[in-house]
Amino acid sequence: RDFNERCAQCSEVNWGLTDGGRFYCRSCHNVTERTREVVNTDFLCNTRIQTISKGLRKQEKKDGGYEWYVCEGFQLVLKKQAEALEALGVCPQMKDEILCNFWRCYLQKSNQAYCNRPAEETVKALSVCDSSTDVGSEPERSSLQFLCLSESEGDIPTDCSFASSTGKISESTSVCSGSVDGSLYLMDNQKEKLRMTMPMTLSFCYMALLWLREPMTLSDLLRFVVEGHIPYLNVFQHFPEKMKLRGLDLKIFCVESWPVYEEVYNKMLELAAFLDLPRFPDITDSCFLHPDMLCMKYLMEANLPDELHNWTCRVVKKICIGEVDFLTLVPGNRSTRKVKYDVLAAAVIVVVLKLLFLLDDNYEWLLSDFAEERNKNIKEGGPYFEFKKWYKVIKCSLDAEQKKLDEENAKYLWRCEKPLFYSAEKKSKVLKRRQMVVNLQNQFGKLSGSVRPAEKPNPSSFQLSWSEENTDGSCFHGHSLKGILQEKCGVLTAMNPDYWLCTLKLCTEKLCGHLAHYREVDFPHSYHFVLRLFSFLLRIQPSYIHDEVCVIEQKLFNKKLFKKPKYSAGVRK
Repeated sequence: RDFNERCAQCSEVNWGLTDGGRFYCRSCHNVTERTREVVNTDFLCNTRIQTISKGLRKQEKKDGGYEWYVCEGFQLVLKKQAEALEALGVCPQMKDEILCNFWRCYLQKSNQAYCNRPAEETVKALSVCDSSTDVGSEPERSSLQFLCLSESEGDIPTDCSFASSTGKISESTSVCSGSVDGSLYLMDNQKEKLRMTMPMTLSFCYMALLWLREPMTLSDLLRFVVEGHIPYLNVFQHFPEKMKLRGLDLKIFCVESWPVYEEVYNKMLELAAFLDLPRFPDITDSCFLHPDMLCMKYLMEANLPDELHNWTCRVVKKICIGEVDFLTLVPGNRSTRKVKYDVLAAAVIVVVLKLLFLLDDNYEWLLSDFAEERNKNIKEGGPYFEFKKWYKVIKCSLDAEQKKLDEENAKYLWRCEKPLFYSAEKKSKVLKRRQMVVNLQNQFGKLSGSVRPAEKPNPSSFQLSWSEENTDGSCFHGHSLKGILQEKCGVLTAMNPDYWLCTLKLCTEKLCGHLAHYREVDFPHSYHFVLRLFSFLLRIQPSYIHDEVCVIEQKLFNKKLFKKPKYSAGVRK
């Protein structure tokens, strides 16, 4: 309490004491050279065993850094990602309670912390973090701060034995990595413990979001990562300066590709089962992740008529994919199908469009010609929905956004803005060289007349926005479906009596990875265009939406498939 200087790393005044008596910052874990002066030593009685139970960390090395462990690096990554999500509007409970508990449980299950192990095994897989408590005080339960490994009393190492043990392991690994356990972390036997990776940090975040039923899908999370709102690429540049990265550390923390939807999702399921988590909170019809809610969102973003939402709700109810037991995740239960909420909602919309417009490159254009003639003579009421006009508007906007996205990906600088240097002697040279490169880039930019990139816009759940106030008629939300519907027995039904199936039988080969095979040349252009639209919105491959469409069709037409003879895929039924 008497030490009020600001931290040189983060400028915060939030100090704690290490076991060695040095002050460290609880915000960024920066350790100073200052030590606490003990005035009264009466309270230190019988605390010798308590002090040496965790051992003294060998802070300073020859290169000016300190010893650190891989799990500490991932903890900093998770902390930065949780803070970014909180800045985006996620409930603060996610970081301080949910994600923190998930991380502690993972450390215990993987035998990295909160477990009793022999001393020799502790040396091989040690993951130490300083306690944020003074001697004799209760441990502080702050966000993402876990305690040191608890060791059995019979195997408590002394200061000398601990230093010699960690010294041997650090000397053998310092050559190929900056962290103490970098080389051990990449060994094959670590795979049995569900080894932590950078994509798994996003799996942790999505699992916490799903537990809280936050209005953010996995596709939204990954898009925010690509847009730079959530730290992922080059996140190690936020590490404290004394956490030196080299060799194998870069292989662990440096990623040179965007996260993949399937990989993050599958790791989330594997992680939930590994942690033995109970059934997740129920996904009810009032939750954002319910198909009815997500269908409404994607209908607005795809600029489709509002009346289509009634049809998506009918399909959801018909095949019972809006039930709580179907939507709620139960980790480790192989009998229940795991739901990708955003992909499921997009597939429902595709099925509804096939029901009403057929999407066979013929029928939808005939309906569009009829609606166009009707709209020319309209005097009252809303305009009829024209599929052809909608196609032109969406294609123009989609092509522009796709081109913009491709250009941004092509211009993306994968190199870290913060240069890496491994010693204090080289720091000035590296920074000077980096500044020289930046100056040259600015000068060449001025000579070539290139426009400096504008600041990134604020994150939004909608990538495409449409306003009914536009006078050019580019918004189709209020358009009517009367031209394609007819009333039978008081119920509106589609005038189209036909429907073609994407496949007659789902693929059962596990090695295939898909429930149905998709090739663009085998399907109508209109169908592919709709898949392309939603694949852009979700940032996934069209084949994954096609798989979900096939599953919904099998449920929707299950009885008719068994009653009628078989037809080849892609023909009308």
